[in-house]
Amino acid sequence: MNVPLDLTIAIPVRNEERNLPDCLKAIGSDLASRIVVIDSGSTDRTVEIAHSLGAEVLNFEWDGRFPKKRNWFLRNYAFTTKWVFFLDADEYLTESFKTEMREALKNSTKVGYWLNYTIHFLGRELKGGYPLRKLALFQVGSGEYERIDEDQWSKLDMEVHEHPILDGEIGVIRSKIDHQDFRGVSHYVIKHNEYAGWEAARFLKLTGNNLQPAAKLTWKQQLKYRMMKSIFMGPAYFCGSFFLLGGFRDGARGLAFAILKMSYFTQIYCKLREK
Repeated sequence: MNVPLDLTIAIPVRNEERNLPDCLKAIGSDLASRIVVIDSGSTDRTVEIAHSLGAEVLNFEWDGRFPKKRNWFLRNYAFTTKWVFFLDADEYLTESFKTEMREALKNSTKVGYWLNYTIHFLGRELKGGYPLRKLALFQVGSGEYERIDEDQWSKLDMEVHEHPILDGEIGVIRSKIDHQDFRGVSHYVIKHNEYAGWEAARFLKLTGNNLQPAAKLTWKQQLKYRMMKSIFMGPAYFCGSFFLLGGFRDGARGLAFAILKMSYFTQIYCKLREK
């Protein structure tokens, strides 16, 4: 058995009884010093499952303003580890990822790591399309997620598109984490409608100079905001995902996924016009 890493794995959740058991089992018992489930008032068996599988459970009640769940945890949890790793309940650690992470964290001089993920859609992993990458593993105290001052203009109590702003060198772990949401297409559509509303409101905040300077945005965010008010943003995403990045290799599934994503960006455009 391996010695647990100097690592806290934080899993923000709400009504994740379908995904959480396999997420926790994939972590295993010898990877992290602490596993913390941060719950937002789940009404299903999420909390019971977390306790039964040995995780610590914290309750988070959002007041509609900053900080949201991840920054609240970074600011209020009594950390005893050097590293924190934010993992979603629909993300499952692979053996190759765990092996590479163990090696990366040995005497590491980095303050954080970009992580790579598979994307599963309609029951199978996608071969093409835009890659999924997140900066979700970093040293405690090296930074936090970007601050966006909301005043109850969304119902999203967790940072989703906000990214961590870290002070120091950032590395990459190339082995992938499996991203599989078993809650179905209906949940996907509802979730992305909420995201679209958040994106539109955030864009208006940004153009009103109520966010931090654009220099702190990633290049992807800067490109997205330059295109946000154009009806061609959705079609541009579709062409990039399906044709340039090989979404066509997934056949009908790849086409359906690219169309759903195009619809998401078109929703953002419509919500902006509506506002």
